[in-house]
Amino acid sequence: MKTGSVTRVAITDTAADVLQGLIAHHGPVMFHQSGSCADGSSPICYPLGDFRVAPADVLLGRVFPDTPFWLTADQYQHWPHTHLTVDITPGRSAGISLEVPEGVRFVIRSRLFTDAEAAVLEAAPAPPRGIDLTG
Repeated sequence: MKTGSVTRVAITDTAADVLQGLIAHHGPVMFHQSGSCADGSSPICYPLGDFRVAPADVLLGRVFPDTPFWLTADQYQHWPHTHLTVDITPGRSAGISLEVPEGVRFVIRSRLFTDAEAAVLEAAPAPPRGIDLTG
């Protein structure tokens, strides 16, 4: 989420161009990052509503144009001080992400927050958690 001028997640222009094409074809989409072994630590892009977010999942923020980026609670515990940037690279992933037919795959670039960014985030409320849709 954006806290002041500090965001937890961003997207490169190149990845945003691919995302825009996917949205034009599939409608609104979302990212989910699990960190599981299925596809390394690549974010998976799903049509919005095709993936049920777990109650403990963390909404890191929204990327171009208004695409939610969710992270599992376990991954958030590993990356609480890390800014993530969605990027794109040539090559197909073995996953089910929407960009697979395009011959590219979304990847995550990361960096640690600066001391100033970390101070802003520590003073802010925790990021929102998922919604329990089972009840």
